[in-house]
Amino acid sequence: MSGLRYVTAFDPRAAALSARAGGDTFGLAAVPGHPGLFRGPVPGDGPYRLTGETPDGIPFDHDDPYRFGPVLGEIDEYLIGEGTHRRLWTALGAHVMRHEGVDGTHFAVWAPNAQRVSVVGDFNGWDGRRHAMRRRGSTGVWEIFLPGIGDGAAYKYELLGPDGLPRPLKADPVGFGAEHPPRTASVVRDIAGYGWHDAAWMAGRGAKNGRNAPIAIYEVHLGSWRRKDGGRHISYREAAEELVDYAVGLGFTHIELMPLAEHPFDGSWGYQPVGMYAPTIRHGPPHEFRDLVDAAHRAGLGVILDWVPGHFPADAHGLGQFDGTALYEYADPREGFHHDWNTLIYNFGRREVANYLTANALYWLEEYHLDGLRVDAVASMLYRDYSRPADQWVPNIHGGRENLEAIAMLQTMNRTVYGEVPGILTAAEESTAFPGVSRPVHEGGLGFGFKWNMGWMNDALDYIRREPVHRRHHHHQMTFGLTYAFTENFILPISHDEVVHGKGSMLAKMPGDEWQRFANLRAFYAFMWGHPGKKLLFMGQEFAQAREWDHGAALDWGALDDPRHAGMQRLIGDLNRLYRATPALHQGDAEPGGFQWIEADAADISVFAWIRRGQPGTAETVVICNFTPIERAPYRLALPRAGAWAEVLNTDAAIYGGANRGNLGVIDARPEPLRDQPAQADIVLPALSAIMLRHTGP
Repeated sequence: MSGLRYVTAFDPRAAALSARAGGDTFGLAAVPGHPGLFRGPVPGDGPYRLTGETPDGIPFDHDDPYRFGPVLGEIDEYLIGEGTHRRLWTALGAHVMRHEGVDGTHFAVWAPNAQRVSVVGDFNGWDGRRHAMRRRGSTGVWEIFLPGIGDGAAYKYELLGPDGLPRPLKADPVGFGAEHPPRTASVVRDIAGYGWHDAAWMAGRGAKNGRNAPIAIYEVHLGSWRRKDGGRHISYREAAEELVDYAVGLGFTHIELMPLAEHPFDGSWGYQPVGMYAPTIRHGPPHEFRDLVDAAHRAGLGVILDWVPGHFPADAHGLGQFDGTALYEYADPREGFHHDWNTLIYNFGRREVANYLTANALYWLEEYHLDGLRVDAVASMLYRDYSRPADQWVPNIHGGRENLEAIAMLQTMNRTVYGEVPGILTAAEESTAFPGVSRPVHEGGLGFGFKWNMGWMNDALDYIRREPVHRRHHHHQMTFGLTYAFTENFILPISHDEVVHGKGSMLAKMPGDEWQRFANLRAFYAFMWGHPGKKLLFMGQEFAQAREWDHGAALDWGALDDPRHAGMQRLIGDLNRLYRATPALHQGDAEPGGFQWIEADAADISVFAWIRRGQPGTAETVVICNFTPIERAPYRLALPRAGAWAEVLNTDAAIYGGANRGNLGVIDARPEPLRDQPAQADIVLPALSAIMLRHTGP
């Protein structure tokens, strides 16, 4: 050995402490007046280990974390400080690694206003004095490498605020795992090295996520889709078989999972996340979530995740007052507190916070091969006065109500994910008339691929829940959506929000006796699938679950023993397959040329009819809906072509639970003009039904 160094070590459990280096052991002297603090010379400049014993005579031996150099580099520091570290999770968080020849975990966290930050866990008795982190320059990032710590270790951060007082122990804002609720610690998870088997899907998914593609989404709350073994949550691996097979069997193109970022309260359904980088442990660890996504892709099914960047809960272990200051949230409650949800609002104008969210979106898409993000509550982000009294909000710098910082963050997020991850989609739950939600950023839009059509949903549900005798007075609610149907790339959503909190299930919304309720719902679904726009249906509604959704219980799968419910399920499968196989029903979903009214004004009989068109050379499809319990036969229908039209779908078919009235599978249109169309035919239009016709030739 050469050279001489002094080693100072603190270990409050130690009665004696030594350093072992190069095969020799060197005793360290206790520093008077400072229990647990030891210091002494250790020759050489190579690795050393600390050895000692507790007052009870129990020996211990470990590497000193302070003999290791830093892990983060200058580039990481620069990008974090600038707020442009697109892959922030590769720098911050807890990373299992080998550093300077030793296995352990590197911890890094952003806490610029803290006086001290420590990693605590079972490995150090949750004692913040033992593993205080090093501050890295002016970026506010603290880091430490802890040798011997690996996958599965629970940890939190202990922070002393600007006043020197301890904060509540905090979970890792960039932690990749968490304990099972109600425990709240982060858990070290090694997310590297997964072996994907979905290369073919990833290479071709762009064509499946585009505005001209058939997109039929099955929205799922994984905690209540199915339960196992007396009520436990289904695992990701079980869902990889059961959920994937079920969704594929019904012809859906995508599943959309309600938020899976770690959250403390089941009753939030995931919409109050604390661990934005941690797939919830309720269903398994991160690699098992990847198993679900991988299985879906191998089966030809896309996976969309509900993402919540608008707010976060005020739980003590979360982001609120993280380092003793309003770090992640706006300091002014008029900007930083949601009264509706009792949550805190991200400070979108702080570059590090905007970076945190943008990187999080990229994280889910890259690390978990997700095909898209549905962004929750976008309207609440766009407007500073959202759901606030007149004196409880702060105008923007121009005196307006728009949240310019949130708008900029959403634009940056969309530019980033579309630019970095080929073939993905983003969709906004946005309920206002904010312009250009699904317009590219370079054209002044927010940059989303799609927007939920909340106006269509509200109007259509208000219409269909009315008694048929009153529908003539509300006919416009079913036609008004076509006046703006092509201003955005729309998704038609019948989501979880429509079947909870006393709103009743879709079946319960329908008027009339039992037969009429099922017939109404079948006709409504066909109206939806024939209408321009991508489709989204919440779980349970595909088989007409009678009760409204309960997040704490599985769906009523026993209902499928009833032929009426089984018929509804079969209808959804057939609608999906028809929608996917018929270019006219999806290629023009976002194109004005893809739609033409045949009959929009028949309010007295509550009949609607229209043409759907795809790209040139594809067969036209005609949709006719009768929302009265009266059969129209003969009903004189104008058609765009003479010749044979196949009846490709009839919601009154017996296989769906209907009365089996119809047109024997084919209609012959005469070359006689009617209502600005060159042909016509007399058809049977069953009561409370919808039929679809496809031109097949002369």
